[in-house]
Amino acid sequence: MTTSIAAGHGSPDFPRYILDNAAPQTPARFSALAELYDVSTISHLETIGVTRGWRCWEIGAGPGSIAQWLCRKVEPTGVVLATDIDTRFLQHDRPENLEVRRHDIVTDPMPDGAFDLVHARLVLVHLPQREAVLERMVAALKPGGWLLAEEFDSPSLPGQPDHRHGGAILKSVLAMRQVMLDQGVDPGFGRSLVMHLRTCGLECINAEGRALLARAGSAGTRLMKANLEQLREAIIASGTVSPQEFADDVARLDHEDFMSPLPVMWSVSGRRTAALVT
Repeated sequence: MTTSIAAGHGSPDFPRYILDNAAPQTPARFSALAELYDVSTISHLETIGVTRGWRCWEIGAGPGSIAQWLCRKVEPTGVVLATDIDTRFLQHDRPENLEVRRHDIVTDPMPDGAFDLVHARLVLVHLPQREAVLERMVAALKPGGWLLAEEFDSPSLPGQPDHRHGGAILKSVLAMRQVMLDQGVDPGFGRSLVMHLRTCGLECINAEGRALLARAGSAGTRLMKANLEQLREAIIASGTVSPQEFADDVARLDHEDFMSPLPVMWSVSGRRTAALVT
Protein backbone atom coordinates (compact mmCIF):
# COMPACT_ATOMS: atom_id res chain seq x y z
CA MET A 1 0.00 0.00 0.00
CA THR A 2 1.31 3.47 -0.85
CA THR A 3 1.41 5.70 2.19
CA SER A 4 -0.09 9.16 2.12
CA ILE A 5 -0.26 12.24 4.28
CA ALA A 6 -3.41 14.32 4.49
CA ALA A 7 -3.56 17.60 6.35
CA GLY A 8 -6.44 17.55 8.76
CA HIS A 9 -6.27 21.31 9.26
CA GLY A 10 -4.39 23.93 7.27
CA SER A 11 -4.65 26.79 9.74
CA PRO A 12 -1.60 28.10 11.64
CA ASP A 13 -3.87 27.89 14.70
CA PHE A 14 -4.07 24.09 14.37
CA PRO A 15 -4.71 22.88 17.95
CA ARG A 16 -1.90 21.37 19.97
CA TYR A 17 -1.67 19.47 23.21
CA ILE A 18 -0.09 21.25 26.14
CA LEU A 19 2.87 18.89 25.59
CA ASP A 20 3.62 20.05 22.06
CA ASN A 21 5.39 17.62 19.72
CA ALA A 22 7.46 20.54 18.39
CA ALA A 23 9.21 21.03 21.75
CA PRO A 24 12.87 19.95 22.07
CA GLN A 25 11.95 17.69 25.01
CA THR A 26 9.58 15.58 22.89
CA PRO A 27 12.08 12.87 21.83
CA ALA A 28 13.01 12.26 25.47
CA ARG A 29 9.33 12.14 26.47
CA PHE A 30 8.45 9.71 23.66
CA SER A 31 11.43 7.49 24.43
CA ALA A 32 10.49 7.31 28.12
CA LEU A 33 6.82 6.59 27.38
CA ALA A 34 7.74 3.79 24.99
CA GLU A 35 10.12 2.21 27.51
CA LEU A 36 7.55 2.46 30.29
CA TYR A 37 4.36 1.40 28.51
CA ASP A 38 4.89 -0.21 25.08
CA VAL A 39 5.32 -3.71 26.50
CA SER A 40 2.03 -3.42 28.39
CA THR A 41 0.20 -1.94 25.39
CA ILE A 42 1.43 -4.73 23.14
CA SER A 43 0.35 -7.33 25.69
CA HIS A 44 -3.19 -5.95 25.62
CA LEU A 45 -3.22 -5.86 21.81
CA GLU A 46 -2.11 -9.49 21.71
CA THR A 47 -4.86 -10.42 24.16
CA ILE A 48 -7.40 -8.70 21.91
CA GLY A 49 -6.11 -10.88 19.08
CA VAL A 50 -4.80 -8.41 16.50
CA THR A 51 -3.85 -10.47 13.47
CA ARG A 52 -3.17 -10.39 9.74
CA GLY A 53 -5.70 -8.61 7.60
CA TRP A 54 -6.96 -6.24 10.29
CA ARG A 55 -7.56 -2.56 9.62
CA CYS A 56 -6.28 -0.56 12.59
CA TRP A 57 -6.39 3.10 13.61
CA GLU A 58 -3.70 4.41 15.96
CA ILE A 59 -4.79 7.83 17.30
CA GLY A 60 -2.17 10.21 18.67
CA ALA A 61 0.51 7.93 17.22
CA GLY A 62 3.41 10.08 18.45
CA PRO A 63 6.71 8.40 17.52
CA GLY A 64 4.93 5.47 15.87
CA SER A 65 6.30 2.57 17.93
CA ILE A 66 2.87 0.98 18.42
CA ALA A 67 1.82 1.74 14.83
CA GLN A 68 4.96 -0.02 13.60
CA TRP A 69 4.19 -3.06 15.76
CA LEU A 70 0.63 -3.16 14.44
CA CYS A 71 1.90 -3.01 10.85
CA ARG A 72 4.03 -6.09 11.41
CA LYS A 73 1.13 -7.90 13.10
CA VAL A 74 -1.45 -7.28 10.36
CA GLU A 75 0.77 -7.71 7.29
CA PRO A 76 0.67 -8.61 4.49
CA THR A 77 -3.00 -7.80 3.87
CA GLY A 78 -3.81 -5.55 6.84
CA VAL A 79 -3.32 -1.79 7.04
CA VAL A 80 -2.69 0.72 9.81
CA LEU A 81 -3.75 4.36 9.87
CA ALA A 82 -1.58 6.45 12.20
CA THR A 83 -2.91 9.93 12.98
CA ASP A 84 -1.64 12.83 15.05
CA ILE A 85 -2.01 16.60 15.05
CA ASP A 86 1.76 16.72 14.44
CA THR A 87 3.15 13.86 12.38
CA ARG A 88 6.82 14.90 12.26
CA PHE A 89 7.93 11.74 14.10
CA LEU A 90 6.01 9.45 11.75
CA GLN A 91 7.66 10.42 8.49
CA HIS A 92 10.62 8.03 8.43
CA ASP A 93 10.99 4.29 7.84
CA ARG A 94 7.30 3.77 7.17
CA PRO A 95 6.16 0.26 6.26
CA GLU A 96 4.20 -0.13 3.07
CA ASN A 97 1.01 -0.88 5.00
CA LEU A 98 1.21 2.28 7.14
CA GLU A 99 -0.76 5.40 6.23
CA VAL A 100 0.16 8.59 8.09
CA ARG A 101 -2.36 11.39 8.32
CA ARG A 102 -2.36 14.72 10.12
CA HIS A 103 -5.71 14.67 11.87
CA ASP A 104 -7.53 16.33 14.76
CA ILE A 105 -9.75 13.72 16.37
CA VAL A 106 -11.93 16.47 17.89
CA THR A 107 -12.90 18.37 14.75
CA ASP A 108 -11.72 16.69 11.55
CA PRO A 109 -13.90 14.36 9.47
CA MET A 110 -13.62 10.73 10.46
CA PRO A 111 -11.72 8.31 8.21
CA ASP A 112 -13.79 6.41 5.69
CA GLY A 113 -14.65 2.82 6.45
CA ALA A 114 -14.62 0.94 9.72
CA PHE A 115 -11.82 -0.52 11.78
CA ASP A 116 -11.10 -3.83 13.45
CA LEU A 117 -9.12 -1.94 16.09
CA VAL A 118 -8.98 1.64 17.36
CA HIS A 119 -6.26 2.44 19.89
CA ALA A 120 -5.30 5.61 21.74
CA ARG A 121 -2.84 6.08 24.60
CA LEU A 122 -2.69 9.29 26.63
CA VAL A 123 -4.90 11.20 24.21
CA LEU A 124 -8.25 11.59 25.95
CA VAL A 125 -6.86 13.07 29.19
CA HIS A 126 -5.70 16.09 27.19
CA LEU A 127 -9.03 16.81 25.50
CA PRO A 128 -11.87 18.75 27.16
CA GLN A 129 -14.14 17.04 24.61
CA ARG A 130 -12.89 13.60 25.72
CA GLU A 131 -16.31 11.95 26.08
CA ALA A 132 -17.44 13.04 22.62
CA VAL A 133 -14.11 11.90 21.17
CA LEU A 134 -14.52 8.49 22.79
CA GLU A 135 -17.94 8.19 21.13
CA ARG A 136 -16.32 9.01 17.77
CA MET A 137 -13.73 6.30 18.34
CA VAL A 138 -16.45 3.74 19.07
CA ALA A 139 -18.38 4.83 15.97
CA ALA A 140 -15.27 4.12 13.86
CA LEU A 141 -15.34 0.43 14.81
CA LYS A 142 -16.85 -2.21 12.58
CA PRO A 143 -19.24 -4.67 14.26
CA GLY A 144 -17.06 -6.92 16.37
CA GLY A 145 -14.21 -4.40 16.30
CA TRP A 146 -12.13 -3.61 19.39
CA LEU A 147 -11.33 -0.36 21.17
CA LEU A 148 -8.29 -0.12 23.46
CA ALA A 149 -8.05 3.14 25.43
CA GLU A 150 -5.16 3.77 27.81
CA GLU A 151 -5.15 6.80 30.09
CA PHE A 152 -3.51 8.02 33.28
CA ASP A 153 -5.16 8.16 36.67
CA SER A 154 -3.33 10.32 39.20
CA PRO A 155 -5.89 11.03 41.93
CA SER A 156 -3.14 11.93 44.38
CA LEU A 157 0.01 13.88 43.76
CA PRO A 158 3.33 12.06 43.41
CA GLY A 159 5.39 12.17 46.59
CA GLN A 160 9.09 12.36 47.24
CA PRO A 161 9.99 9.79 49.91
CA ASP A 162 13.47 11.23 50.43
CA HIS A 163 13.87 11.14 54.20
CA ARG A 164 16.11 14.19 54.14
CA HIS A 165 13.13 16.16 52.85
CA GLY A 166 10.42 14.42 54.91
CA GLY A 167 8.74 12.91 51.89
CA ALA A 168 7.77 16.36 50.63
CA ILE A 169 5.99 16.74 47.30
CA LEU A 170 8.04 18.59 44.71
CA LYS A 171 6.62 22.10 44.38
CA SER A 172 7.30 22.08 40.65
CA VAL A 173 5.22 18.91 40.23
CA LEU A 174 2.36 20.54 42.13
CA ALA A 175 2.59 23.58 39.88
CA MET A 176 2.80 21.45 36.72
CA ARG A 177 -0.35 19.59 37.71
CA GLN A 178 -2.19 22.88 38.18
CA VAL A 179 -0.95 24.20 34.83
CA MET A 180 -2.30 21.08 33.14
CA LEU A 181 -5.61 21.29 34.98
CA ASP A 182 -5.96 24.91 33.87
CA GLN A 183 -5.50 23.76 30.26
CA GLY A 184 -8.34 21.24 30.51
CA VAL A 185 -6.31 18.11 31.24
CA ASP A 186 -8.13 15.53 33.37
CA PRO A 187 -5.38 13.58 35.18
CA GLY A 188 -7.91 11.18 36.70
CA PHE A 189 -9.79 10.20 33.55
CA GLY A 190 -8.30 6.72 33.43
CA ARG A 191 -10.37 5.46 36.35
CA SER A 192 -13.62 6.30 34.52
CA LEU A 193 -12.80 4.49 31.28
CA VAL A 194 -14.72 1.34 32.19
CA MET A 195 -17.85 3.36 32.87
CA HIS A 196 -17.49 5.28 29.61
CA LEU A 197 -16.98 2.14 27.52
CA ARG A 198 -20.08 0.63 29.09
CA THR A 199 -22.04 3.80 28.35
CA CYS A 200 -20.93 3.53 24.72
CA GLY A 201 -22.43 0.04 24.59
CA LEU A 202 -19.25 -1.99 24.28
CA GLU A 203 -19.09 -5.59 25.48
CA CYS A 204 -16.35 -7.93 26.70
CA ILE A 205 -14.79 -5.07 28.66
CA ASN A 206 -11.42 -5.79 30.26
CA ALA A 207 -9.44 -3.37 32.43
CA GLU A 208 -6.03 -3.28 34.04
CA GLY A 209 -4.35 -0.58 36.11
CA ARG A 210 -0.56 -0.52 36.07
CA ALA A 211 1.43 1.42 38.68
CA LEU A 212 5.16 2.10 38.25
CA LEU A 213 7.75 3.75 40.47
CA ALA A 214 10.12 6.38 39.11
CA ARG A 215 13.65 6.21 40.49
CA ALA A 216 16.80 8.14 39.69
CA GLY A 217 18.10 7.27 36.22
CA SER A 218 14.91 5.44 35.21
CA ALA A 219 12.54 6.07 32.31
CA GLY A 220 10.07 7.36 34.91
CA THR A 221 12.32 10.20 36.04
CA ARG A 222 13.26 10.94 32.42
CA LEU A 223 9.56 11.34 31.70
CA MET A 224 9.05 13.61 34.71
CA LYS A 225 12.07 15.73 33.75
CA ALA A 226 10.97 16.08 30.12
CA ASN A 227 7.47 17.18 31.16
CA LEU A 228 8.76 19.64 33.75
CA GLU A 229 11.30 21.17 31.41
CA GLN A 230 8.78 21.45 28.58
CA LEU A 231 6.36 23.32 30.85
CA ARG A 232 9.03 25.34 32.67
CA GLU A 233 7.86 28.76 31.51
CA ALA A 234 4.22 28.10 32.43
CA ILE A 235 5.20 26.62 35.80
CA ILE A 236 7.32 29.62 36.77
CA ALA A 237 4.72 32.04 35.36
CA SER A 238 2.19 30.53 37.76
CA GLY A 239 4.00 32.34 40.56
CA THR A 240 4.14 29.33 42.87
CA VAL A 241 7.68 28.23 42.02
CA SER A 242 10.77 30.41 41.63
CA PRO A 243 13.36 29.68 38.91
CA GLN A 244 15.77 28.45 41.60
CA GLU A 245 13.16 26.20 43.20
CA PHE A 246 12.38 24.76 39.78
CA ALA A 247 16.05 24.08 39.09
CA ASP A 248 16.44 22.44 42.51
CA ASP A 249 13.42 20.21 41.91
CA VAL A 250 14.70 19.05 38.52
CA ALA A 251 18.08 18.32 40.06
CA ARG A 252 16.45 16.23 42.79
CA LEU A 253 15.13 13.85 40.15
CA ASP A 254 18.72 12.66 39.68
CA HIS A 255 19.41 12.14 43.38
CA GLU A 256 20.19 8.51 44.14
CA ASP A 257 17.50 8.37 46.84
CA PHE A 258 14.71 9.83 44.69
CA MET A 259 11.57 7.73 44.29
CA SER A 260 8.11 8.79 43.16
CA PRO A 261 5.02 6.85 42.04
CA LEU A 262 3.93 7.56 38.49
CA PRO A 263 0.23 7.90 37.65
CA VAL A 264 -1.62 4.61 37.25
CA MET A 265 -2.00 3.68 33.59
CA TRP A 266 -5.47 2.22 32.98
CA SER A 267 -5.74 0.02 29.88
CA VAL A 268 -9.38 -0.69 29.06
CA SER A 269 -10.65 -2.63 26.06
CA GLY A 270 -14.12 -3.37 24.74
CA ARG A 271 -15.74 -4.85 21.65
CA ARG A 272 -18.48 -3.33 19.53
CA THR A 273 -21.53 -5.52 19.11
CA ALA A 274 -23.19 -6.10 15.76
CA ALA A 275 -26.32 -4.28 16.94
CA LEU A 276 -24.57 -1.24 18.45
CA VAL A 277 -26.04 2.08 17.33
CA THR A 278 -24.07 5.32 17.91
